[in-house]
Amino acid sequence: MAVIEGELWRFNFAKVKVVDVSDDYRLMQPPLPSDCYPVLMETWVPVHKLDELLCGREWVQGYLYDWHEPTEGDEAGWVVGVVQRGLVEELPAASPLG
Repeated sequence: MAVIEGELWRFNFAKVKVVDVSDDYRLMQPPLPSDCYPVLMETWVPVHKLDELLCGREWVQGYLYDWHEPTEGDEAGWVVGVVQRGLVEELPAASPLG
């Protein structure tokens, strides 16, 4: 009988960490390394059409998508940066999100 060993599910799912980058816009400062932001949620998502999923959904209610980047090492997956919706409405029209 054939035996499949290992954690094959890891090839079908990606770990996603959603972080709040609102302070970058509130304080008008350059981006920090992604591990310096507060984590709003962590989840596993299917890798099928992952590029569309990363930027095409509302990860946390009241927040808007800003950017995403891959992570490496033991925490391999993706980090998604989001901005508070109310803050975006306050920003001047010349800002990247306004």
